[in-house]
Amino acid sequence: MEMFLYMDKDSILHKLDPRTKIFIMLISFAIALMFSSLSLLLILSFLVILYGALGKVLSNLKRIRVILIMIAIMSVILWALTYPGTTRLWGPVTKEGIIYGIAIGIKFDVMIIAGMIFLSSTKIEEISLGLVKLGIPYRPAFAFSTAVRLVPMIVSTSYIITQAQKSRGLDLDTGNILQKIKKYIPLLIPVLISVIRQANILAMALESKGFGYSDKRTSYLEIKFEVRDYAFLAVALLILIVAVYFKFK
Repeated sequence: MEMFLYMDKDSILHKLDPRTKIFIMLISFAIALMFSSLSLLLILSFLVILYGALGKVLSNLKRIRVILIMIAIMSVILWALTYPGTTRLWGPVTKEGIIYGIAIGIKFDVMIIAGMIFLSSTKIEEISLGLVKLGIPYRPAFAFSTAVRLVPMIVSTSYIITQAQKSRGLDLDTGNILQKIKKYIPLLIPVLISVIRQANILAMALESKGFGYSDKRTSYLEIKFEVRDYAFLAVALLILIVAVYFKFK
């Protein structure tokens, strides 16, 4: 199981300044939160997927496909049962509720996909440097980038521990959802211990290298805006302006 989300590809997306990709991701979030219209969210989904295709990182989405599907299904079920509509299909389920549930599911999935595209096309050190260049203090920027690094490590550790327990005869696949959750709870202890150990090792490594000794820092990486960055930002801002126009017209 791959531990890191970043995919090393030769694409225009990977060559963009990390600040450009941060702005595009935030614009995607803003537009997704702005609308609940199914048609407009489908258009946004197409644009986000097209953006990911430019970076050749869409294959990374298969790692979160279960999460995307579960969010969509839960959204449809929740809103189909609770959304007040006029066209009743069965019991409390309405046509409007199903459509609204699909739209909300797409809304959250689009934001997750946009974030995944960003993490798949941006190195950890580029993320922290980009945040620092945006004016965020180094320590919060480093903490955020470290959290991004640790998430896939935690997932990988959980997967390894789960597979190890299955190989020893632990049955985690049978029973209803509550029974399965109960079986997984004891596995949280070794995962938690592993995470604490990794965090302790990281803390000692940072301390041994004098982390935080000086506020003035240098970086091996050098980033700067180029023509392609301005082009991508111009397109993203144009899409945002159009979205705001349709929202408030």
